[in-house]
Amino acid sequence: MTDPARTPVVIGVGDLRSGRAGSPADPREPLDLIVEATRAALADTGAADELTARIDTVRAVKTASWSYDDLPGLLAERIGATPEHTSTTPIGGHWPAALLDRIAHDIAAGTSSVALLVGGETQASVTNALKAGTDPTALGWVTAPGGPPAFDPDDLGSAAMQHAAMVVPTRVYPLFENRFSHRLGHSREKSIEWSAQLYGAFSAIAADNPASWNPDLRTAEDIRTVGPKNRAVTDPYPLLMNAMPFVDQAAAVVVTSLATARELGVADDHVLYVWGGAGATEPADILARADFGHSAALADALRRTLDRADLRATDFDVIDAYSCFPVVPKLLVEHLGLPRDTVPSVTGGHSFFGGPLNSYTLHSIVAVARRLRTDGELALVHGNGGYLTYQHVVVLGCAPHTDGYIGDPEPVLMPASAPEAAVDYSGEVEIITATAEFGRDGTPSVGFLIGATPDGRRVSGHTDSGGAQILAGGADIIGTSVHVVDRGGSLTLTSTTAAGSHHRPEGETHR
Repeated sequence: MTDPARTPVVIGVGDLRSGRAGSPADPREPLDLIVEATRAALADTGAADELTARIDTVRAVKTASWSYDDLPGLLAERIGATPEHTSTTPIGGHWPAALLDRIAHDIAAGTSSVALLVGGETQASVTNALKAGTDPTALGWVTAPGGPPAFDPDDLGSAAMQHAAMVVPTRVYPLFENRFSHRLGHSREKSIEWSAQLYGAFSAIAADNPASWNPDLRTAEDIRTVGPKNRAVTDPYPLLMNAMPFVDQAAAVVVTSLATARELGVADDHVLYVWGGAGATEPADILARADFGHSAALADALRRTLDRADLRATDFDVIDAYSCFPVVPKLLVEHLGLPRDTVPSVTGGHSFFGGPLNSYTLHSIVAVARRLRTDGELALVHGNGGYLTYQHVVVLGCAPHTDGYIGDPEPVLMPASAPEAAVDYSGEVEIITATAEFGRDGTPSVGFLIGATPDGRRVSGHTDSGGAQILAGGADIIGTSVHVVDRGGSLTLTSTTAAGSHHRPEGETHR
């Protein structure tokens, strides 16, 4: 039998939005929204007053829309708590899942008994204020240090990625999508169709989530059809398949030991057990990875979690995937071996619920907790950070695992495994993956290519609009050949083979 004093449970959740898409509210500071979400989570426990005095840990997901020297300390002061342990994460969408796992580990180890996990963003408020010529500090926002955080260019990608201009998510994730589709034997059209159907289902979920930034229902046809309000961004993703970071949203979760929950009189059907999970990390440099159609980190995190919990993918009643771009939930479904019509969300996805930068998965934990209180027994929550770089999954249940907490919060590092780079290469390459970015006029403006030379080396770079026209074929051109002249990452391309001739058969997938 597990020790209630060392059994981690979620007993309170809260999340909210301020304003919504197309109808902004007055500017709100992230801290204010986080305080409001925290008070909602504490109230959700039914024992807010007694619980607040016992908070010993506050873990904050880094806010990217405003700078704070000590977000946990500011929050604790606002709510009247005196925690012994506080921390704020670096950047990364995997952190809410990883922090929940870490908090559960600490409760199981006896070093914590009452913890808050919080996060929030008001990028919509910051953007709207600055557009109006208003400095948010004039509205009374915290100035320690205050202001939008500064980012080092190295945070965007390695020197090799910067030379190749593969340094923002909208350019990198389509590279994974197109190679993944090729691996499955999917044409560009089939890839788009799956994405549209999946995101149409996400939109329907978001429409019923009161914290959603954009609850207006969008159909699969709306999502796939390029038009004035759904412009082409980077092939094969139009705007509605991209995350929406300009939101004002916050969330909070209260985690305690089971013994503490019982002392506070929290109802049994309100308690959710944190079984634990696992994480893994790919090389931050995407060009150091060998495979763009598979996530070694996600596969490893899932394998270790399922093995430790003695579960199969089909045991979960609820699965909630990170969904900044369609390839991420698709990879989760594929790596779990689930049917491709699986809809892995109860939150609503980044495009419709909203993409509050590092905090989305915290809202997922809230949504999953609410669902399990009314329906289902087991849930898997997934967080993704970087460029499919950081993966963490965690299991929640309505009953404890027989061994109590079974997580492994320390991430496993995946080795760099890419072939040697061919610098300033001239000659034929086979396209490993590629994409094209579109201008506001709807025509391809910049292309991005990762290719293999005949001797197995790798060529990576960006093209002009002429090369972008060649690379705008999505999965249909993967495996074909082009002639390349590379000048420091700037590529001149000439087409040498017909598109669509190198698809793998449907059954040839990576475990």
